[in-house]
Amino acid sequence: MSESNMSELIIERVGEKGDGLAAGKAYARALPGEVVDAKGQVLKPSADRIAAFCPVFDSCGGCKLQHWRDEPYRAWKASLLSSALAARGLQTKFGEIIDAHGLGRRRVALHVRDVAGRWRAGFMAEGSHNLVPIDRCPILVPQLQAAPELAAKFGAFFGDCDVWVTAADNGLDIAIKAKRKLAEQAVAQFELLMRANNITRIAVNGETRGQFAPPNLMLGKAMVGVPMGGFLQATQKGEEVLAELIHANLKKSQRVLDLFCGIGPFTFRLAERHTVHAVDSDKPAIAAMQLALRNTQGLKPITTEVRDLFRNPVTPMELNEFDAVVLDPPRAGAEAQCVSIATSKLKQVIYVSCDPQSLARDAKVLCQAGFKLESATPVDQFKYSPHLETVTVFKRR
Repeated sequence: MSESNMSELIIERVGEKGDGLAAGKAYARALPGEVVDAKGQVLKPSADRIAAFCPVFDSCGGCKLQHWRDEPYRAWKASLLSSALAARGLQTKFGEIIDAHGLGRRRVALHVRDVAGRWRAGFMAEGSHNLVPIDRCPILVPQLQAAPELAAKFGAFFGDCDVWVTAADNGLDIAIKAKRKLAEQAVAQFELLMRANNITRIAVNGETRGQFAPPNLMLGKAMVGVPMGGFLQATQKGEEVLAELIHANLKKSQRVLDLFCGIGPFTFRLAERHTVHAVDSDKPAIAAMQLALRNTQGLKPITTEVRDLFRNPVTPMELNEFDAVVLDPPRAGAEAQCVSIATSKLKQVIYVSCDPQSLARDAKVLCQAGFKLESATPVDQFKYSPHLETVTVFKRR
């Protein structure tokens, strides 16, 4: 083999992080079957390679897979779930992967830095701290298309900072993390900025510094205030699809336990048909739910509880009072809670996961205790990324 051929590698597959893999190494944005050199430069592209629609795709550290034709991309995304379960010896009926991108992501985190004497906002280049300035991000909802330009304005107030912008139903919610303290006289300037850009609230380092109205979202029949930094599903479409999948599998349940409930994206929709007890460790989220409950009609009873489900999972005796449980834990999963569920008499579990690996671990615990993994449906609300949402249904044998 010539020296040039020895430096050529054929990409075997795309790994769990979205990179092409060959000879034990990862190559960013390389696709299966492509020939690359030792630096990852593509020498022979795949027939499945397409033009990315974002002008900074090749340098931005955000999206990984805009350049892959839809059919193989969807197959790979679904395989993240099936492979994780198979590695634990689990099989089930898989639903077809659902595209839940909808109108786009409704929250974005932007870095603000001085670029050649001008404040710019954007994302960091992959594997570095070098800013890739952007004017627009095509995977965001229309309300956030001006977010980079807006975020850059805060450089004049804070210098280098990080800015989170959320598209609420009644305007933009902005949270800023900065080392430089805000001069009191600068707060007055926020009002003009807020009025001009339909901003409902500005928070700096966890403290509200300007607010016209609490940012809110419509969750089913309830209008719910969004706590500062509160968790949201990545897309509105994703939230709706997940809720529909949960509803479709709870037709015979009367009393439902909603664990890791957040501000209630599933709770309020569940309460249109079921009595619900909602639990989360986030006190502001539970407080937002309680306030919304006082102003919402036409729902079955909802009770709430602040509880750390990692350190203090719901006990088997408590679980036995419910017909079914819905879990939507963070990426780490819900191992302690699943161990408790395993020793209960609970008949049905619907597990919403954002990480196939922790899901597979917890699914193994339930299946070893007598549950059957009836179905698993992958939901792609983190489109063009290696992140995958899943709705799994377990029923006791």
